[in-house]
Amino acid sequence: METNTRLTDWTLRAATPADVEVIVELRAVVMRPDLERLGRFDEHRVRQRFRDAFVERHMSIIMAEGRFAGCAALRPAEDGHWLEHFFIAPDLQGLGLGSAVLRSLLARTDAAGEPVRLNVLQGSAARRLYERHGFVVESEDAVDVFMVRGPGTG
Repeated sequence: METNTRLTDWTLRAATPADVEVIVELRAVVMRPDLERLGRFDEHRVRQRFRDAFVERHMSIIMAEGRFAGCAALRPAEDGHWLEHFFIAPDLQGLGLGSAVLRSLLARTDAAGEPVRLNVLQGSAARRLYERHGFVVESEDAVDVFMVRGPGTG
């Protein structure tokens, strides 16, 4: 069994309104374990919150090996960008796809000399990914950890 498999065949494309429901379902699957652990999982709410907040112009769809693999949004803000809705299909996690996509997105903000902020659920394994790419804790509460990364740090 190969243990160092890396997924390198991927692209980003702009999101369209037709992508909403596939993203909604991925979000529910990916976030469920952390939300359940925090006592905050609601089958309807996890989906509706995304539908209500979807802004296609900031969202990119991750395609890997010819299929939907995830999504990420890089939303402009007054003081840089927010990385939001960054989800990778569970069967493609751990193959380097998240790191590759994150490097690509951060190259954009580094070129603009802008910081990136995000929030991740307390106890989420995704926090380690963000820390490896230079994000540091800015603040936290019982549910969320707010992180920031300066341009070119990571």
